[in-house]
Amino acid sequence: MDFHDLKAFAAHHDNYEIRVIGHAGSRFYQVELEDIEGQRHMLTRQGKPVLFRALDDVYVELKRAGIHRAYLVQQVPHDEVIGRATHYQDPLTSRMPLVF
Repeated sequence: MDFHDLKAFAAHHDNYEIRVIGHAGSRFYQVELEDIEGQRHMLTRQGKPVLFRALDDVYVELKRAGIHRAYLVQQVPHDEVIGRATHYQDPLTSRMPLVF
């Protein structure tokens, strides 16, 4: 999903979730939108995933799109290595709400 598509989607829909995904051991963040149908869309630019170096950069881009809340999701490779299913939707263990 391109930035302009994200902005248009946010303007016309109100039932979606924005996730700011950080990977353990990495300093980069990605932005993902999950719509009401459960489909996930990564924020892209010219067909390539957009990587942000700081949360402040994410906040600026999302504010420009008219979005003021998201969830910070930290992906830990431990779950993947041992074959355990990840539970990113469990709000008490793996997601932190962001308001900006």
